[in-house]
Amino acid sequence: MAKMLRTFAVAMAAGAIVLGGGLAQAKPKLTGEQELAKLLDGRVAGKPVDCIYTPMMSSSRVIDKTAIVYDSGRTLYVQRPKVGAESLDDDDILVTKLTGSQLCSIDTIQLVERNGGFWRGFVGLDKFVPYTKPPKVAAAD
Repeated sequence: MAKMLRTFAVAMAAGAIVLGGGLAQAKPKLTGEQELAKLLDGRVAGKPVDCIYTPMMSSSRVIDKTAIVYDSGRTLYVQRPKVGAESLDDDDILVTKLTGSQLCSIDTIQLVERNGGFWRGFVGLDKFVPYTKPPKVAAAD
């Protein structure tokens, strides 16, 4: 019995060390601006456009209180809403009602809570800024 208690105590101490070490090394959460800068690192901004062709978009990503990023593969289109950006939450569902195949700067997007399905607000869109990686230049020999 004593040996079993000692083994249990050693296991608990080891677990506390592992857990304690994990907490000490936890990374601080990035701000929305920092997360967006990290996502766009190495890309160059292009001329803002009024609309994006949604069938070409493979995904979208919400950056908390900052922007919505639409990915077309080679290009990331950054949407910084002119109304409601402070309501953006990366855990929300974006409900977009299109009348055609484009999402434009005059459109709005509703925000719905993922867990409860409750309407949380909306964002009013602005122009989309395309970000692309510059072409690689061959090194001179």
